[in-house]
Amino acid sequence: MDLKEIQNLIKFVANSGVAEVKLEMDDVKITIRTTLEGNVSETTYVQQIPAQPVLQQAVAPVAAPVVATPAVVENAHYITIKSPIIGTFYRKPSPDKPMFVEVGTSISKGDVLCVIEAMKLFNEIESEVSGKIVKILVDDMSPVEYDQPLFLVDPS
Repeated sequence: MDLKEIQNLIKFVANSGVAEVKLEMDDVKITIRTTLEGNVSETTYVQQIPAQPVLQQAVAPVAAPVVATPAVVENAHYITIKSPIIGTFYRKPSPDKPMFVEVGTSISKGDVLCVIEAMKLFNEIESEVSGKIVKILVDDMSPVEYDQPLFLVDPS
């Protein structure tokens, strides 16, 4: 596993909302831990080379927390709509129908924003606020975790 693959894995874990990932292959062990904000807090990369001592190297996080701080301040006045359940996120009611919402869509309290499939049941996720969709944080047909941010809404 080369450095580029490790960096891509760090980016994927940071964006997925998972707290910790451990990957063990024949000669490589990688542990990636993230904070609640999705920043990579610790990455350990261990590679065992035959007839040599273990090489342990900490890989620097791809997105430094200093870079992420202005984005948090910028998004401070937005309301985050989070997933109430674990499942698969869908932006459309069915493949042949249009998306529920797009960036820039004005929404009202009670509007359906997406569907999350859990155990073969499709759950409509309704807005609890009125405003405008600023950002969609999850790709269509992606797995989501409980309390994972889905949308940013500007309430003004």
